[in-house]
Amino acid sequence: MSRTERVTVVGGGIGGMTAAVALAQAGFATTLLEAAPAFGDIGAGVTLSPNAMKGLDHIGVCEAVARAGVEPTRQRVQHWQDGRTLVPIERKSAREKYGAPYVTIHRADLHAILVDAAERAGVRLMTDAAVVATEGTAAILHDGHRIEGDAIIGADGLKSVVRRRFEAVAAQFTGHVAWRGLAPVDAALADLIDPPGIHIGPGRMVTRYPVRGGTLLNMVFFARQDGWTEDGWQIPATVQDLRETFAGWCDEVQRMIEAAGQGPLFKWAINARQALPDWTIDGNVALLGDAAHAMTPFLGQGAACAIEDAVVLARALEASPSVAEGFSRYVGARKERASFIQAESNANADRMQRAETALFGLGEMRDEESLGLFDYDGRTVPV
Repeated sequence: MSRTERVTVVGGGIGGMTAAVALAQAGFATTLLEAAPAFGDIGAGVTLSPNAMKGLDHIGVCEAVARAGVEPTRQRVQHWQDGRTLVPIERKSAREKYGAPYVTIHRADLHAILVDAAERAGVRLMTDAAVVATEGTAAILHDGHRIEGDAIIGADGLKSVVRRRFEAVAAQFTGHVAWRGLAPVDAALADLIDPPGIHIGPGRMVTRYPVRGGTLLNMVFFARQDGWTEDGWQIPATVQDLRETFAGWCDEVQRMIEAAGQGPLFKWAINARQALPDWTIDGNVALLGDAAHAMTPFLGQGAACAIEDAVVLARALEASPSVAEGFSRYVGARKERASFIQAESNANADRMQRAETALFGLGEMRDEESLGLFDYDGRTVPV
């Protein structure tokens, strides 16, 4: 492809920003459009497994992200009633085994590193640039401005405007809701930092991990629940809602609930998308991340998949004589893996939230590591 081709990335989240950096580093004239008035990200944590970190290494920020985050040496899966360990998980050998670390990090810290990389790579960054429609390869902004280009990449999440080119169907409620909170680590939470982990039980689960050098504990509470379908990262919730939902759970969970209630607490419905037959249309529009394959979070691979998409897409475009071929090669390299992770994430919710909690881990494990997801390397996978 000629380096004079102009690529417009819609959406400045983790996947969109990674794609913009990778494309600019490959020599493409890249514009990134972000709806928010300023770059930043939600005050919550994100897990970056080795496959994600290898993608971030492709754009030169792996070690910066590792320094800004926490590399846990171990984790565990625990019983909801008494907190006993059901499955211990070793993480200290991640770098040796997979060639990249396993990291937990505050999203805002990750996003700041990506924005800095984009600026250094020469990406044209535009904020307050909400896209309301696309026409051909032009993005139409909320104020009527048109951003012209030769290709559009939709990285605009679950409610993607770019995806409307492919279908008019809205995202669907999965039957799961989630609450998230961050709390300073004090004496009441100190024993939950090392090791971090997951409490599982019938129709419920709670995950926790440290961010910002272990000074903050990121907590996410999940439940199968009807009657709530609002999707949004900043919908306020009440601690009483959590107390009622997790009544009878062990002391560790109760301590996390009380800690989460001391600060901003948010609740959202987990929505997802049905698979598309293709992620590219008209030879010049493509999707990545949640816009292409929004999935449930029960394998912790949503951000990783978006990063993998971004790196493979940039490599495929760089290796191709045309946008159409590059996008086709990208889809060919990524669709099977992303579809597999979508399905396994749904299945993992069933495995972890079944009634017979004590049986978890007694049979063959099917988690992100045992499924081989950490082995993937977006830097070298054939495109």
